[in-house]
Order: sequence, then C-alpha cells, then structure tokens
Amino acid sequence: QVQLVESGGGLVQPGGSLRLSCAASGTFLSVNPMGWYRQAPGKQRELVADMSSEGSTNYADSVKGRFTVSRDNAKNTVSLQMNSLKPEDTAVYYCYARFYWFGRGSDYWGQGTQVTVSS
Repeated sequence: QVQLVESGGGLVQPGGSLRLSCAASGTFLSVNPMGWYRQAPGKQRELVADMSSEGSTNYADSVKGRFTVSRDNAKNTVSLQMNSLKPEDTAVYYCYARFYWFGRGSDYWGQGTQVTVSS
C-alpha cells in the first residue's frame, strides 16, 4: 500500500506566499510523475504543476511564473512554492503521483489541503 501525505496550505492574503509539501510512502519500484492538482468549488480538478523524475515540468498557464514545483527523488517528496497568490488560486490542492510496480502503474492522490487567498 502506498500513501501520499500533504502538509502546508492555509489562509493567506493576496500577494502572499505558501508552500505545500507531499511525501510518498510505501512499497513501489518508482514514482513518476509527482505533482499537484487543485479543485475550486463548482469546478473540475485541474493540473497545477508536475515534475518527472528526470526534472521536466508542466505548469498550468494560470500559475506560470508564480508557482514552482520541485521534488526530491531520493526522499520521494514533491513541493509546490506558491508566490504572488491571487484569490482565484483558492482551492483544495491535491498531491498526485503515479506509482509503478513491475511495469504496472496506478495513480494516487493525497487527502487534499485547503488554500484560501483572501484579504
């Protein structure tokens, strides 16, 4: 069994910063990619950013230049540094990872952490 445990999140004023972290645990051969999705009320879950084990990244257009995803392959952790936060960034943020066991891959999600950007 594998697990993704998130930390961070909370309430921040517009223009502020937050950092989310996520740690993968359990037994697996590899994990790729790792990243973050978010879901705002009444909206579909969307990719925020992810990173492959080789270091390639994907970002949503809405967060480019403001958010930075990073991962530690040795520790199986992924982080999201969020700067210049806007009210429209308010959402539940979910850590995401695809785990592999002998060629079989499965997607896993963290429990979600609330990020609220408000004055």
